[in-house]
Amino acid sequence: MIDISSITRAGIIPVFSHPDLEVSLAIVRACYDGGLRAFEYTNRNAQALDNFREVAALVKRDMPDMLLGAGTIWDVPMAETFAEAGADFIVSPIMNPAVGAWCHQKGLLWSPGCMTVTEVFNARQQGAELVKVFPGEVVGPAFVRSVKSVMPDVQLMVTGGVEPTAESLGTWFGAGVSCVGMGSQLFSKQAIAEKNWATIRQTVAQAISVLRSL
Repeated sequence: MIDISSITRAGIIPVFSHPDLEVSLAIVRACYDGGLRAFEYTNRNAQALDNFREVAALVKRDMPDMLLGAGTIWDVPMAETFAEAGADFIVSPIMNPAVGAWCHQKGLLWSPGCMTVTEVFNARQQGAELVKVFPGEVVGPAFVRSVKSVMPDVQLMVTGGVEPTAESLGTWFGAGVSCVGMGSQLFSKQAIAEKNWATIRQTVAQAISVLRSL
């Protein structure tokens, strides 16, 4: 199993999926060139698995220090398929104990989605080292503070409602998250449509700079 610090050290985890393989590969490379070393590629379209395999091959060949996670994983067969395709870690929008048990058996880091204190507790009981707070825009930073007040050693990653600004990042990290997941906030539709990968690389680098300045 990968060390959780390898993910939390990155601070920002890009969350992305696209039916176009060229776009997917370019986004991963832009994030890597911008300074990020962990990436969550989500299972949100019919091409996701095939694209994930190609992304995994790219990462293995050109970015050996990049951790590649599979996101939007609902059940064990899905987790197994993406693990075989090269996933270093598994992320879910829900807390499915069966997925947690399978990941533990296979030595894969598992980050389940939770939005109540009970779910966070149960996720930890199932072996989750990094709990995904989702949807972040619904529960808010106050929820994170409340969870940390009763479970101070829990590692939380919030996804949803995070912006690459000092105010947003400062609020979430100040509340106690260990890292954040960001998608559309890093990848503008215009930049993707124009294939302006340099802009995305700059956005990523700027977000890292903002986080380090906090």
